[in-house]
Amino acid sequence: MHAHTGVGLCPDAPVDSDADPSPEPHDMPDLPDMEGYLPTTSFRSRRSALSNAQRETWERLWPELGMLALPRAPHAQPLDTRAWFGREAPVVLEVGSGSGTSTLAMAQAEPGIDVIAVEVYKRGLAQLLCAIDTAKINNIRLIRGNAVDVLDNMIAPASLSGVRVFFPDPWPKARHHKRRFLQPATIALIADRLLPGGVLHAATDHPGYAEHIAAVGDAEPGLVRAGVGTESLPISVRRPTTKYETKAQEAGSAVTELIWRRR
Repeated sequence: MHAHTGVGLCPDAPVDSDADPSPEPHDMPDLPDMEGYLPTTSFRSRRSALSNAQRETWERLWPELGMLALPRAPHAQPLDTRAWFGREAPVVLEVGSGSGTSTLAMAQAEPGIDVIAVEVYKRGLAQLLCAIDTAKINNIRLIRGNAVDVLDNMIAPASLSGVRVFFPDPWPKARHHKRRFLQPATIALIADRLLPGGVLHAATDHPGYAEHIAAVGDAEPGLVRAGVGTESLPISVRRPTTKYETKAQEAGSAVTELIWRRR
């Protein structure tokens, strides 16, 4: 997913890279791909050390607010969101939350909704943890790992009020299109995890990927396009504008919003 900058409220200067013993995604063992789903190669290799403040916040908050997604966990039980958040509330899954600009703003705007942010990169999650700590909000939890593993192993069918996928990596070269996250099998999995009336909200600034997402989403029999502004939806579809998005618009890239609801 594209990184969204601007949320890290802890000082951002990195410490020495050898001070972080935890593996980054490209150091993790190569995992077998799931038939028809997102391969491990969908993530671009990236290493970025945490600052001392980010590390302190991570060590303090991750045990309570974070969780690691394990691939193909045998006989895995669905995540108990009621126990994790300490309340009964609608749940939204955000795939590829980056550093959490949209995650934080949308969670603040909807305090009655619980948000699970999924991201593979530790530094982005650390930045979001810093923002959560500063803002003192309690309706965000974080999962580090592949979103397909999360959806497949940790999320029960018909349990989500929404799934958000903002600015996924477009993998623009034709030979890389198979690495795109929003493929038919993945969208079918998302549809299965949504409650009736639940929302899939995607946004991209890549025209080719927008066409691809639109075609795949419209072809999924469990989904129907949402008439934004003409019907009531269970979650907000108003996104904040991130620094990344502003730069893309200044460069002439239009953003396409794609919204479906579960039949």
